[in-house]
Amino acid sequence: MSENINTHRRQILLGAAALSAGVLPAAAAAEPLKVGLIVPMSGPFASTGRQIEAAVKLFMRQNGASVAGRQVEIILKDDGGVAPDVTKRLAQELVSRDKVQVLAGFGLTPLAFAAAPVATQAKVPMIVMAAATSVIPQRSPYIVRTGFTLAQVTAPMAQWAVKNKMKTVVTLVSDYGPGLDAEKVFAKDFNEGGGKVVESLRAPLRNPDYAPFLAKVKDLKPDALFVFVPSGEGAAVLKQFTERGLAGAGIRLICTGDVLDDDLMASIGPAAAGVVSSHHYSAAHPSAENKAYVEAFGKANKGMRPNFHSVGAYDGMQLLYAALKKTAGDSNGDKLLAAMKGMEWTSVRGPVGIDAGTRDIVQTVYIRKAEATGGSYFNVEFDKVDKVRDPGV
Repeated sequence: MSENINTHRRQILLGAAALSAGVLPAAAAAEPLKVGLIVPMSGPFASTGRQIEAAVKLFMRQNGASVAGRQVEIILKDDGGVAPDVTKRLAQELVSRDKVQVLAGFGLTPLAFAAAPVATQAKVPMIVMAAATSVIPQRSPYIVRTGFTLAQVTAPMAQWAVKNKMKTVVTLVSDYGPGLDAEKVFAKDFNEGGGKVVESLRAPLRNPDYAPFLAKVKDLKPDALFVFVPSGEGAAVLKQFTERGLAGAGIRLICTGDVLDDDLMASIGPAAAGVVSSHHYSAAHPSAENKAYVEAFGKANKGMRPNFHSVGAYDGMQLLYAALKKTAGDSNGDKLLAAMKGMEWTSVRGPVGIDAGTRDIVQTVYIRKAEATGGSYFNVEFDKVDKVRDPGV
């Protein structure tokens, strides 16, 4: 009896010592893991925000709202997509007021740049799911990217154009970070392959009017026009390209997959027919994983087709959950970041990994052709380049 009493006393003393040392019982320690998701839910890039939010919800519905003993709580914030100061303020509020342990989302490069110092100061991982300028991870040691870079998907397009006997090309890009990356990488690879970029045109990011640029392209009469515009702008470019008779003049349109965003293919319609693009994801990707993803995404979102931004978000959650399992639920920023580096998995887009040195994504880039399939247009893959890293610019 006395031995049982002494044992009980020792247990109480050990518990008190643990509390005084700041070690809490497991039940008390398992506070929710808060993720601040900053995306454009309004404004010209709202489709990006809708896709990211839908993918995050789908992942959690399929994989549970808790991992490694931690409940995952998403705090969604709409930054409107065009004002870096708004994004930075939201990131600061999420960290200081809401005590988030992870920041995620980021639709455009200037917005990711704005939030980067907040992640650095707070020492919280920042999962960039959409923004695509090469230099983004260099802005903070806490940034990890699960989307793509424009340079990464542009280089294979330039190489394909050379192989397919295109001698002269005009480039038309949106005048901001990713567009400048695409312009530079395309010109480098195309010129080195023996082609010639005869003109480099840049359209303003806000309220662009593509008509004068397309008129100039028609006058220059290149073999092809290479285009990059952010998701949401592709329909305007393709329709004006057709209406102004560039295709009839024998000028081919080639582009990155942002122009032929799966989410907008229905609105683009026949203007997309035959356009060749390079990208890391298509809703028509033939893997079993992707077929299941497209079906589940459509069922959960009234028939909406998932696009490449959705996959950046879906894989961002995959990375976060896997890292939390690896740290046994510890959300310390440095530990989570270390767990994310070098991680590899099979995504719905194909095999992917996080480069341990750059914290950027490594993935397959596909060459696709827009074709009518089942009463709608899809980007059908016909070639690929495996394990593509960001080439830098």
